[in-house]
Amino acid sequence: MKNFHDLPYRPCAGVMLLNPNRQVFVGQRLDSSTEAWQMPQGGIDKGEDAETAAFRELEEETGIAPSKASLVARASQELQYDLPDELLGKIWKGKYRGQRQSWFLMHFTGSDADVNIETSHQEFRAWKWADPGTLPELIVPFKRDLYRALLDEFSDYLNA
Repeated sequence: MKNFHDLPYRPCAGVMLLNPNRQVFVGQRLDSSTEAWQMPQGGIDKGEDAETAAFRELEEETGIAPSKASLVARASQELQYDLPDELLGKIWKGKYRGQRQSWFLMHFTGSDADVNIETSHQEFRAWKWADPGTLPELIVPFKRDLYRALLDEFSDYLNA
């Protein structure tokens, strides 16, 4: 039997996108049967740096052009999570035990009309702006500690 806990973590980039009201973009995944919401995030392609991946994922998942987001901060360290046992070996072709993520805080400089989740790589069925403090309750349980760590990491910017 394969020991999934010996598998590596998938390298990933994530974006905490803040609108002028200091709310965070979250999307509801198409492939989830839960009511969970998440921030844009995805794998880092071979030869791609994390910041480039973050802007690419933002555009692929939200339709927001990179010119409509400005980089504010990068998390001081990668954050990681483990998949729950029932998902191990079932997603990402069974190659990873979870993700190690580089996170970026960005300001959204566009308008809601610049958001179009019906992209060629559509991942979200719905989207909304959420108050930062509600993020841990919106995400799937196995990512809650990571979202709490992100709120701590970017607290100076969120509370400014």
